[in-house]
Amino acid sequence: MINTEHFKNKKVVVVGLARSGLACANLLYDRGAQVSVTDNSDNDSTRVSALKLKSKDIKLELGRHTREFIKGNELMVISPGLSDDSQPVIWARSLGIPVVSEIEVAWSLCPAKVIAVTGSCGKTTVATLIGRMLEAAGKKAWVCGNIGNPFSAQIEKIRERDFISLEVSSFQLEKIDKFRPQIAVILNFSANHLDRYKSLGDYLEAKKRIFMNQKEGDFLVLNALQAEFKEWPKETKAQIKYFSGNPENNPNLAALLVIASILGISQDVVHKVVGEFKGIQHRLEQVAEINNVVFINDSKATTADSTLWALKNLQRPIVLIVGGRDKGVDYSMILGLAREKVREVILLGEAKEKIRSAFKGSLSMEEADTLPEAVQRGYALARPGDCVLLSPMCSSFDMFADYEERGECFKKAVYALEGRKS
Repeated sequence: MINTEHFKNKKVVVVGLARSGLACANLLYDRGAQVSVTDNSDNDSTRVSALKLKSKDIKLELGRHTREFIKGNELMVISPGLSDDSQPVIWARSLGIPVVSEIEVAWSLCPAKVIAVTGSCGKTTVATLIGRMLEAAGKKAWVCGNIGNPFSAQIEKIRERDFISLEVSSFQLEKIDKFRPQIAVILNFSANHLDRYKSLGDYLEAKKRIFMNQKEGDFLVLNALQAEFKEWPKETKAQIKYFSGNPENNPNLAALLVIASILGISQDVVHKVVGEFKGIQHRLEQVAEINNVVFINDSKATTADSTLWALKNLQRPIVLIVGGRDKGVDYSMILGLAREKVREVILLGEAKEKIRSAFKGSLSMEEADTLPEAVQRGYALARPGDCVLLSPMCSSFDMFADYEERGECFKKAVYALEGRKS
């Protein structure tokens, strides 16, 4: 361990009681910290999470954030959803309390080598495949981070010879301090999260933080075709390794081959793992086929690039369900391919008018008030041989807790439809 006593008797407030906050609070308690947790929601979800806290000695504030609760702490750990202009962070700044992300805390207690993966899209797939590649090569691997399995939740099980395949978002990277992965991977970069960042430049700066603490013995893996990355070799001490990712050369596979070469894993192992890979939940996940109409759950597609990838990889005519909370995305970028492949668009959620404006005159569109209604309408519009694709290009937070809940809602609606029509 880097410093097993670092948090002993330290007063730490954790902001947010979702998965990563809960895991971090329990980890800190186990390491002897005096832990407090605050969440501005007081509902069934937060109350269930509160029951999973390891001790009643962990102070708890639900339904609000207050300055008095935060005051007197020596460290604040925030959930990725909190930005610099959130009230708890503003209070922490005024009180001189350092603010870090959950991955910073977990990394500081992690004895294993960390391979950190970020990018505008493809992170979950590549992080998952790295873990499977390591396991296939006879190594113990833990896949965690933004993928839905908190880094903090695994720390007690991790051993020095293990490997961590860690998906990290720009939000998590904003609040790292000493976090230093032995291998940092930046898959790609495109417009995203412009509801949070003032400019693409700010978003790019957040991504760059993944390598800010790397040293000479570390590796930085970059997409050779990404123009934004060309100056980065001047900004890092790490050894640069490039991969070429384009439509003719699967970028995920190209990145994996480079990572494998660094780790001394044969290309045969990589190709076998990729060949056997059946995908991940909520990413081009085939849910059902009803009367020769296939239903595809791509709820994790929260950018236009991800939806474009889906369109490229589906051969059937498409009824496309899109919409949610806008992230500053340029929806028109999918139009070239959508004109060829999309029969009908069903608009949903807060962003539907912006998407309608981007697609006007190019695609036939309808709208739905709920996702189950969109599934029913999609099936009614589809013809035999078509697919109904949920690939929203937006975050889920206007209607759902996260993309997973949205994907499960889609699947339940399809299963209900299947029950009626099969």
